[in-house]
Amino acid sequence: MQTLGLTDSAPRTEGRLKSLFWPSIKTGNDVDYLGTQGFWVCTLVAILSFVLYAFTGHEILGTTVLLFFFLGGVGVREHSRYAAAVVLISYLLDTVATGPSAVRFGIAAVLLSSLRATWIAST
Repeated sequence: MQTLGLTDSAPRTEGRLKSLFWPSIKTGNDVDYLGTQGFWVCTLVAILSFVLYAFTGHEILGTTVLLFFFLGGVGVREHSRYAAAVVLISYLLDTVATGPSAVRFGIAAVLLSSLRATWIAST
């Protein structure tokens, strides 16, 4: 599997929580890992927001939020510093407007680590 490039060349030595919220960034693989993680978090936020807005009768707003966060996640995956910053700021503003929770803080922490990775990748 390793010769085909299907697995990481070195296993992660960090704990699950540290790896999720504030992993160490030493190689390009670490930056790619955080970009992928940010993409999936943005995709999850996009889908959950769309479903919530659709059930409350705001399909157009739900579609707009879905496209915003999904395309922002694509930008995070491609190491765009601007996309990572815009997605994080938008999510934080939404958190302040709707009320904080532990899950929202966790998602914001993952988005912050994605911003950190895009910052390191572009320097």
